[in-house]
Amino acid sequence: MKLNLFTVEEANQLVAEVKARLERLMESKREFDRLQGKIEVLSLAAAGTTAQNPDARELRRLSERRTLLAEQLSAGITAIHRRGCLIKDLDRGLLDFYALSGDRLIFLCWQVGEPEVGHWHTLEGGFSARQPLNHTELE
Repeated sequence: MKLNLFTVEEANQLVAEVKARLERLMESKREFDRLQGKIEVLSLAAAGTTAQNPDARELRRLSERRTLLAEQLSAGITAIHRRGCLIKDLDRGLLDFYALSGDRLIFLCWQVGEPEVGHWHTLEGGFSARQPLNHTELE
């Protein structure tokens, strides 16, 4: 896999290009999670029933929808990753972009709802270790 390095400006450009798709993926993930909960409950209710039981039919319908959503989520995540950034947390809408700070590899970090890429963290640090960008660090 080729590693793409981003400047802050390039990361912001890519955010603008993938933001709508990421938000759709987040909604699909919320629906997937809701379906998962319903499927777990219906699995108990339909245990030992015939295929014609209303709970069993609903379980099949929900399972088919969940499978379709899983395929869509996988394709959407892959498409965004191919652009060079990483979806780090789909529930939060968190994207990371590889960048250089001097000779150190870091992540530029953006979250849905933020106006632009304004934070960074080490590769090991994660979201909780985010720090505000000081653009001079990235020159």
